Amino acid sequence: MHLEGSCHCGAVTFSVEAHSPVPFMHCHCSICRKTAGSGGYAINLGAAADSLTVRGRKHIGIYHAVMREAGKRATRSKAGRCFCLKCGSALWLWDPRWPELVHPHASAIDTPLRKPPEVVEAALAYAAPWVDVPRGPRHVRCEQWPAESLEEWHKRHRLWSP
Repeated sequence: MHLEGSCHCGAVTFSVEAHSPVPFMHCHCSICRKTAGSGGYAINLGAAADSLTVRGRKHIGIYHAVMREAGKRATRSKAGRCFCLKCGSALWLWDPRWPELVHPHASAIDTPLRKPPEVVEAALAYAAPWVDVPRGPRHVRCEQWPAESLEEWHKRHRLWSP
């Protein structure tokens, strides 16, 4: 499925082809919460990295998060979180460990997206105490990360777009 996206101020626009065009996860980790400005609605789409086209590339910044775990040395994430330098909008994540994929933030997509049949509430161990995490049959709760991949989730729900 062809997706169009942009930042809030319009300095950056992009398009990408996605096999998994339905948001499936609310990530509650501190990185997503702080860089995307939410209680957990960040990187939850997958698309083909080689299909990404960008206008306004000069306005893109890339942040590599510092990973801090108790009792371990801090490390810098390989994943680059792209954002607009003018307005700060989170746009997409690209990780060299999975070079064929790019992960646009659903919040940056302008193309109408389908409402998911269920949502994975991931990284609940890191959720901010003020976040009201949804419960119920449409919300799969994970303290860390789901065992099911983005692709597996979309295929199970018959939402994989060839």
